[in-house]
Amino acid sequence: MAGSNETTINLVVLGRTQSGKSTAGNSLLGSSDFKNYLSPRSVTTCCSLGRSCCILGIIRRNGCELALRVRVLDTPGYPHSTLSKEQVTDTVSSALAHHFGEEGLHLALLVLRADLPLCPDESYQTIQFIQELLGPTWNDFTAVLLTHADKVEQAGFSEDAYLHSASSTLLSLLSSVQHKYIFLNNQKSIIKEERATVLRKLLNFIKQNNYQMLPLKHSK
Repeated sequence: MAGSNETTINLVVLGRTQSGKSTAGNSLLGSSDFKNYLSPRSVTTCCSLGRSCCILGIIRRNGCELALRVRVLDTPGYPHSTLSKEQVTDTVSSALAHHFGEEGLHLALLVLRADLPLCPDESYQTIQFIQELLGPTWNDFTAVLLTHADKVEQAGFSEDAYLHSASSTLLSLLSSVQHKYIFLNNQKSIIKEERATVLRKLLNFIKQNNYQMLPLKHSK
């Protein structure tokens, strides 16, 4: 993760179709690299890597400010409207190995819509999918990104009140990833200060994980 004056973090966004993965990726990058629009079918059908410009004012080391670069791999959703589970798994596995195989992955961001309930079957499918991609230590390298937090706020919920009312399925999932979660306000995510807050939280998760990186197998 290091260079003398620069730090790069490798991230992948995973989740269901229309959960907001591409939008979240764009928010983290501060760009519009990934296509995102309302559609009756899955928008993303292949993986693509986005890279941010150097970001200042986020991270310091030994009293010195470092430039931060963010790399985000956008992925097709699962379940997908046109691709099978095997096709999605193969596509994402190959892309992870291709882009992050040399260095490893800092965090997988499981993108869930905060304005929709998480059902047990969906949670089971999602966890099974991530386990197949990342292996048995998946939960050490996974954080939950709760998108559409603006709708939660509009409904009168604070983050604490939302979690207090959340289903046992969601709470169990958050517990399994050591409560690494972030609420992402879709209306504010393009604001520089909001983006900085989210990136600092992600860096804190990485720090809590002792800056370990998940090694990824190269595709054959």
